[in-house]
Amino acid sequence: MSDSSRSALRLALGLAEPATADALAARMQRRLLALLSDRLGLPAEMVDDLLGGDAARMRAALEADPVEWLAAAARTGDPSVGRALWSAEYRADDGSTVRALVDAPGLLPALLDAADFRDPRWYADDGLLERAYDTDGPLMSLVLTHGIAGLSVLGLGAFNAYLPPPAVVDACLDLLGLWGTVEPFADFLRLHDQAPAMSACHPWLPDLLREALTAPDPEALLRRHRPSDEWADPEHRHALAALRCGYDAFPTKPDGLDWELIRREHERLPFCRANLPTHDGWAEDPLLLLVQWEGCPTDLLEESLRNDPMGTARYTAELPFEVFTRPWTGDERKALFLYGLEPGIRAGRLSVERVLAEVGPAEAVLTYLPLDHGPTRKALAHHLDALGADPTNWLTFYARLSTARGSVTELIADATAPHGPRKRHTTWPRPAPAQFPAERPEHARPTFLTVFASAPEEVQCAVVPHLDARAVQQLLAFQAPSPTVRAAAVAAHGTSAQVAMAAGYALTDEKLQYLLDLDDPAVDATLFRYGRLDRAECARILAGRLRSGGSRPVPEELLAVLDDPDADHDRARLTAGLGSGDLRVTRRILDRLRSLHLPASRLRVLAAVWEHDGPAAVREILATGHLPATLCRRTQQLLDGPDGLARLRAELAAAESPAALLAYLGEPTARPEDRLKRLRTEGVAPPWGALVAARAAGTLDGALLAALLPEADCPRPLLLAGLGTTPVHGADWLRAALCDGRLTHTDLLTRAAPARAALHNLQQYAELHRADAPSGEPRRPVWARAAALTQQHLGTCVDAWAVCLHLLPTFAGTLPELLVTAGASAR
Repeated sequence: MSDSSRSALRLALGLAEPATADALAARMQRRLLALLSDRLGLPAEMVDDLLGGDAARMRAALEADPVEWLAAAARTGDPSVGRALWSAEYRADDGSTVRALVDAPGLLPALLDAADFRDPRWYADDGLLERAYDTDGPLMSLVLTHGIAGLSVLGLGAFNAYLPPPAVVDACLDLLGLWGTVEPFADFLRLHDQAPAMSACHPWLPDLLREALTAPDPEALLRRHRPSDEWADPEHRHALAALRCGYDAFPTKPDGLDWELIRREHERLPFCRANLPTHDGWAEDPLLLLVQWEGCPTDLLEESLRNDPMGTARYTAELPFEVFTRPWTGDERKALFLYGLEPGIRAGRLSVERVLAEVGPAEAVLTYLPLDHGPTRKALAHHLDALGADPTNWLTFYARLSTARGSVTELIADATAPHGPRKRHTTWPRPAPAQFPAERPEHARPTFLTVFASAPEEVQCAVVPHLDARAVQQLLAFQAPSPTVRAAAVAAHGTSAQVAMAAGYALTDEKLQYLLDLDDPAVDATLFRYGRLDRAECARILAGRLRSGGSRPVPEELLAVLDDPDADHDRARLTAGLGSGDLRVTRRILDRLRSLHLPASRLRVLAAVWEHDGPAAVREILATGHLPATLCRRTQQLLDGPDGLARLRAELAAAESPAALLAYLGEPTARPEDRLKRLRTEGVAPPWGALVAARAAGTLDGALLAALLPEADCPRPLLLAGLGTTPVHGADWLRAALCDGRLTHTDLLTRAAPARAALHNLQQYAELHRADAPSGEPRRPVWARAAALTQQHLGTCVDAWAVCLHLLPTFAGTLPELLVTAGASAR
């Protein structure tokens, strides 16, 4: 069955009246069993046996929670069900497949509690137990905690190494109770003689079993060797099994589990990747899982740090303060500070004062301090008070930051010592120019600038004149200085600071508006070269219009940017200047673009230049050779006439008319997607009104319609038309239109074709709704209408429902049309 067939059958059984649904289920039993098999992860024959062929029970199973249904099946204790559950992957409501025993661990104990392990089918070559002995991955932890080791000699031999001694004794008691004889112990000893490694982790086990073979009361003997309170809690054993398998099932230590028991297990068989019982690639290092538990003993934590300091820093629940004072390699320190220092400070486990006073090197500490954390920022600001507003202190602090080995406190004391043995800096060490484009700070610069931003505003204003050009650029472009500090930087470093700031590639909207409002030629040119400008701002700058009103000649700085051979200007950014009118700008844009696609764009260039610089400038444009010869000849004639400019404007109006743009989009010389892209990049919006009218008249090409649907401003009439060929598995345009309200779920129900695509998309996008829509379940209204339609056209006629399901995979019309057809066919 295809996904759409499964969905349709399930939906039909949910929409039909109960009696009709039961009759339909009986009629479609083979398909329904296939659907249940897929949903529940069990063979169809087994599902049929468990349900007894009852239609009502099959319908109920279709809507039941898969885990609850599988648990009921497990409680039969049937070996064949057990074997099937071992491989079962049920289908969740979101369509994903889920491994039953892994994600519903209650199934295995339910099965084992109900099972009769005297049934030989449990021990068949392909039975559950044979599967369990060969298992891998997360299932192993279930095996180790649910008594399978005590069901056979092979189980005891395979799993005893991973169980604590009390659990091994329990497994022996299970064997004795299950078979009522000590013969399994003799079998185990014979296997042990052939493979002594079977009990290498429990060297006492063979002697205990030999003693049990001759003991008058073997059960009493075994119980005397089992401490009654150790590893008796099933949750404790499950947690231990998860650790042994490297399976992250217990993010916290279970209540009551004694750390001393864990220590003893670690001494018996160390928790490490080499001792994993599985080869699962997703398995974690058991010791790394163990150190996540709160209160992990120091000796285990220290061992984990020695083995894997970076992993331990990432996973441990809490690192002792002393860890941060040790000498580590760069990568190790980075991991420790990133995963240990910052979370420890935020959680209040580490004292910020102690970190600043005792942990080094200072640069690493300052890099990973969480300065968005109020207490941390306050503590650092208190330390920075010692630097004051003296630029020499700050410059010396920066100069020694990257080489200081001691703590932050020691670095600040060294930087402020007036008569120390080392040189104090009165100018920026190794000054560097600004970068174009601006690059994020590196080495000690980002740490210094972050620390500098924590100083009081008056301190920043006093020091910022002494920063080098690159530090000023990075402060303005990548930090968030206050307007006062920004003004101080500009006052000290001049317009060059604003120009350098404009070279930032990720300026905030506030910074971008600040720079644009300057109306500075050099700043505007830099923003055009590197900035995040929209088309309107590009057009304004290229036309010489000022934000403050009025205009100016297009500055030489901007012309130089257009001439820059290394500048890779986006085509849409250049075409924003087609209406500039400035001859110098226009020549450069045409040189860059080489050609224009739209007749309207070519005419817009000529009209703008004529209006701005007169007929002589138009002749220069014609001489560039970038415009078609026919247009050049016709324009030359207009230049010689008294009303040439007016006629040129009339031609431009005609070329920009909806009819002309519609004709351009319909030309067969290029793909519709390419023609639409050319329209957009030359600043022209699609003529939506004309396109809608063409669709209504039946003259809109289907390929052009398909190209228009993904446009964010594609109007609803065209989207409705697009539903006539709805993609079966959805599309980005369909999702977007449902999200912003241009289409509704009812549109899908009533207008989408083919019917199978309508059904699939209704289910795939059932939960989508407009961001501003009121909360609630958006599928209710459309589902109510769907139910009404099915009752209207199919009613209680089982034949009509069956015909509907039969026609669905190939029916070309809409869902309502399918229902009408099915109803008529049945009648």
